[in-house]
Amino acid sequence: MRRLWIPAGLVVLVAALVMVFSLNSYYVYVLANVALIAIVGVGLNVLIGLTGQISFGHVGFYAIGAYTVAILTSQAGWSFWPAWLAGALVSTLAGLLLALPALRVKGPYLAMITIAFSFIVQHAVIEMEALTGGQNGIMGIAAPALAADWSIEQTVAVIALLTLATTLAAYALLARGTWGAAMRAVKDSETAAESVGLGPLVIKTVAFMVSAGLAGLAGGLFAPLSGFVTPDTFSFMQSILFVLVVVVGGAGSVIGPVLGAVILGLLPELLATLEAYRLLFFGGLLLVVLLVAPNGLMGLVSGLRRHRPRAGAVPADAATAVAVRARHGLALKGLTMRFGGVRAVDDLSMTVPPGAVTSLIGPNGAGKTTVLNMVSGFYPPTEGRFALGEQPLAAGRAFRIARHGVARTYQTSQLFDTLTVADNVALAACRGKLGGLLGARRFLAPEARDRAASLLAFCGYRGALDIPASQLPHVDRRLVEIARALAMDPDALLLDEPAAGLSREDTDRLADLLHAIADAGVAVMVVEHDMELVMKVSDQVVVLDTGRLLAAGEPETVRADPAVRRAYLGEDLDQARPVADRPARGGPEWLGVNRLVAGYGAEPVLHEVSLKVREGEMVALLGANGAGKSTLMRALAGLHPVQAGGVHLDGRALERMPAEAIVNQGLVLVPEGRQVFPELSVQDNIRLGAFLCPQDREVRLEEMFERFPRLRERRHQRAGLLSGGEQQMLAVARGLMSRPRVLLLDEPSLGLAPKIIDELFTALDRLRREDMTIVLVDQMAALALSLADRAYVIEGGRVMAEGTAKEIAASPELADAYLGAG
Repeated sequence: MRRLWIPAGLVVLVAALVMVFSLNSYYVYVLANVALIAIVGVGLNVLIGLTGQISFGHVGFYAIGAYTVAILTSQAGWSFWPAWLAGALVSTLAGLLLALPALRVKGPYLAMITIAFSFIVQHAVIEMEALTGGQNGIMGIAAPALAADWSIEQTVAVIALLTLATTLAAYALLARGTWGAAMRAVKDSETAAESVGLGPLVIKTVAFMVSAGLAGLAGGLFAPLSGFVTPDTFSFMQSILFVLVVVVGGAGSVIGPVLGAVILGLLPELLATLEAYRLLFFGGLLLVVLLVAPNGLMGLVSGLRRHRPRAGAVPADAATAVAVRARHGLALKGLTMRFGGVRAVDDLSMTVPPGAVTSLIGPNGAGKTTVLNMVSGFYPPTEGRFALGEQPLAAGRAFRIARHGVARTYQTSQLFDTLTVADNVALAACRGKLGGLLGARRFLAPEARDRAASLLAFCGYRGALDIPASQLPHVDRRLVEIARALAMDPDALLLDEPAAGLSREDTDRLADLLHAIADAGVAVMVVEHDMELVMKVSDQVVVLDTGRLLAAGEPETVRADPAVRRAYLGEDLDQARPVADRPARGGPEWLGVNRLVAGYGAEPVLHEVSLKVREGEMVALLGANGAGKSTLMRALAGLHPVQAGGVHLDGRALERMPAEAIVNQGLVLVPEGRQVFPELSVQDNIRLGAFLCPQDREVRLEEMFERFPRLRERRHQRAGLLSGGEQQMLAVARGLMSRPRVLLLDEPSLGLAPKIIDELFTALDRLRREDMTIVLVDQMAALALSLADRAYVIEGGRVMAEGTAKEIAASPELADAYLGAG
């Protein structure tokens, strides 16, 4: 199909050139104008289609090109050809000057800056009367000459059509080449782009300059075509037209801007007798396109074509895809990271030796991901330094650190979804060296493709190589992301929860892969909550607690360390908060969960979880991070879809109810992370909890202030200004205002100081004594068990043990769930 585009394009070009010499001058003018609009559209397509940046100010660059040609030919005595090139160059430089500040913002802010730029250009032209003629404009513009008997319209039309053909060919080369892939990568994920050595600001700036230059090139041809230029010619509506050309035709497609230019360039001629309704027709057309073909007309055509993916064969050299060589390890010295007054990481010193797997573990909020973000350059450390071998890296940007040899993956996989699987890996292999703007040697060369296939096979990927990464299932996304990181041939590889969401079989294969990577000499640093995997693959385990180094050493030594057990379980189970031996509650079953299955893709996170909660009980759900506890709480509250199984509250099925209906039934979630409404006052946050049951709202508001005296003192303060502990009290108070029959508390102690935790759990103990039915998830196992009547231990989305709080406190399953099996 692609092979037909070139001959088809040549046929269309020849037909358009024939029309230039067979139509009258007015229609030739219209044809030339359509070609000029298409050239601007091709430039905007680089910006919108490849990098995902929107600009409503390109009429400014169009005007700069036109006025440059007009001034140089009418006042400086230049001929058209050098003036035309000068117009394109000035527009490109203007694009650079606008891009450097503008591209540091995104979305509507970028659009507003470009709109302001178009108005600035228009008003500057009006005010610089001595140079631009002000409102009167400039006449007497020199026209290009190709043949003595050709009219100005014919000459400009021919030049415009040939320029359009050239720009389309250039765009096709750019889009399929290394720079085009890099631009799409930046559009998909700037964070992941930096982690493979790409500088997003440089790439977006180049795209902006190319786009501005093409707009200036078209504007330079418009000046002799019209014979004069005035400020009114370059109105804001013209910028809207340019954007519509790309949107209607199809952003990212080669031919889309041409199709959009033909439709929008000819539509005004067809509606000449209905000029007063022109904007109405434009608006209606845009609505129709967005409804029928949100990706443009070419996107609609592409969607109709069936693509048959080709499965990747396993290359013979897959086992040796990662070169075995001497590599450098990481050394961290005194690393500290502060966010305001909070020390996320405090004076951390450790080493990650080459050829070994180092696991970084710790409870929620310990600072593990913050360490990865510092070492990979996304957070500049407040204090301290780190180095790869002898190369200091602490002052480097993320993409520069990646180029030095530090690769990483993410907790939530960040592939370049619009690129194919093979393209993701091949682009990373460039390590930020993109070559010429229209080149593709580094990216499309057979050796680059072979290496990509070998790395994917080495990581265990057996799927198609030419499908978009967006179509991959969760497991394959993990494998492709690791292959992409390895494509950079790194000295150090940072993996953030690579086993999250994987089945046990897939996790076992991941363990073998990590061993193979380390055997190639790579310094592997893993943040992981699957303790069975950690104990299986690690040569060294480093434990963090509240940002500080707690322990480091071999897996078994760390697992037996009393300080580590205290960090994970809250405190020794025979110390200050003893677990009471409470008699079993005899009330009716209030909340029942029967063989519940839920997840985030094809692989479930919860595997047939069953539990029951009696009226007036406090039941604790315990387990390591990633065990599925929060997913279970969200599924119970209706915030996550249930794939199978049932949930009932006092005999009423809840699994198919929307979240607001579940709250109305009396099952109320206080979510992890508090999630208060930061701009509302404390009392207004609490009042919102009574939305479904407003009776006696003010009386109950006063009851909440009695229960949490700290909140009374701050009742008129914005909730976003409260401390973490105060926000947690506010979230609980808001939940209680809904008059819950069962209160779900998800990680209430997360990130709180010990004194505040004490105060909060005293309030929870009071609720328990008032016979409030509570399901509690908390990382502090001993603390939760000191309040609970019964408990369930969850590991890998399955219930591993259940019993009274006393029984669970003494069970080996509890320590195994947090620290791995001994």
